[in-house]
Amino acid sequence: MSPSSSSSSPSRSRGSNNNTNSNNEERPRFFDKKAKSKCWANAKTVPGRHPERWRKDAAGNVVCRRFGNCQGCLCFEYDHIVPFSKGGESTAENCQILQTRVNRYKSDKDGVDATQLKGYSCEIQFTDKELDLIEMAVYGDVIRPECRCRTVAEVLGKFKSKDRMAACKLPYNEEGS
Repeated sequence: MSPSSSSSSPSRSRGSNNNTNSNNEERPRFFDKKAKSKCWANAKTVPGRHPERWRKDAAGNVVCRRFGNCQGCLCFEYDHIVPFSKGGESTAENCQILQTRVNRYKSDKDGVDATQLKGYSCEIQFTDKELDLIEMAVYGDVIRPECRCRTVAEVLGKFKSKDRMAACKLPYNEEGS
């Protein structure tokens, strides 16, 4: 390989391939921690759910913050609204969270609206009880904006909380429990 030829990994430089950028500066392919944090904060909240744990993606799908970069229906990825391959920057302003499946179908398409994104979504809709069970399994407790739910240790009688906030009255009945 001659010194002027490129390496086996693709270069991500600004501008065209003729290196018109005077600094030959590479643009970042991935979102940094600050951009991801802003992107999460900009996503719609899920009513009755803790906003640091749960959000809705751009298609309206519920996603869990702990499930980043996995393949399930509650999993999500940080997506470039204007695709990176089409000049989109890795900034908070060009970031949205998308259910992983939706992001894979969207791929490098530009100008995809929420209705089209929804068509790519996982068809499973979780009940409040199922989301509570998932949150309990993932975080060890369930936090709601208006109350606190008992931890696994409290439910098992191994721990008595000193928290004076009342335990949640969960919005489902005991049938099928």
